[in-house]
Amino acid sequence: MRGKPSLVSFDLFRTLGIDGVRGVKPGDMLRHADLLREADWVLFPEEWQLGVLVDALRCRVFPSAQSYRYGQDKVQFTRVVQALFPANVPETIIARADEVSAHDAADRLGFPMVLKHPRSSMGQGVFKVESRRELLAMLPGFDVLYAQEFLEMERDLRVVWIGDRVVTAYWREGGDGFHHNVARGAQTRFGDVPPEALELVARVATALAIDHAGFDLAEVNGHWYLIEANVRFGNFGLKEAGVDTGQIIADWLLRQTPGMDGPEHDPDEPDTPEDPGSAPPFDDPPLALAG
Repeated sequence: MRGKPSLVSFDLFRTLGIDGVRGVKPGDMLRHADLLREADWVLFPEEWQLGVLVDALRCRVFPSAQSYRYGQDKVQFTRVVQALFPANVPETIIARADEVSAHDAADRLGFPMVLKHPRSSMGQGVFKVESRRELLAMLPGFDVLYAQEFLEMERDLRVVWIGDRVVTAYWREGGDGFHHNVARGAQTRFGDVPPEALELVARVATALAIDHAGFDLAEVNGHWYLIEANVRFGNFGLKEAGVDTGQIIADWLLRQTPGMDGPEHDPDEPDTPEDPGSAPPFDDPPLALAG
């Protein structure tokens, strides 16, 4: 057995701490087609590269194609979670961005409501809308109407999932009064994370074959809602928690590479449960949960 997989990265910043990674610029992808074909793993491509890498060059990519699909597009993530875990999605209307759909959203959701651009992050493109007039005025700036019920909450929970496990989870408190993103001034706090939130993330990530994402959740009256997933999540909370994502990713890739002599792993315990609604057991407690 070989000792380590061969790795090529399109984002060396996100692969810091992983030994033996060769860097390639995204724009030079086709010039290095042979190198990419021969690599065991291709790491952190841009979304636009996935078609060539997965379908043409037959590369094994990390994060998984599903991580990109559901971690960069709120519409796709919301629809698939509505299908699998409908009780854990806020009421959401996805429709054409026209006046008919806007009036329907206003009648069904009331005000305030939340209006989102489907492809946005760090709280950008997410708006609290207070009236029908405001909703109609904003409509020309949207290609798709993504309207969601407003949830009363003073904080949200970020859960980071890498490979097949939760690696850290932390509360995001404060912010600008509506957004709870660290980029909007929220403060992180570790500890007192309910296990049912982690179990929900495990079930969703496993069912969707997501292997790298930051999940945002909200708790309202004891019930957990999945808000979104981000494949390229910020690392501020990870640094505070002292989590070495490079080593975690390296261990995961080693375990998933055929012919590798990876870390000890019970071959009788599947990495992915057959039932998409069941959560895999944690071999060890999730890292960095106690503050």
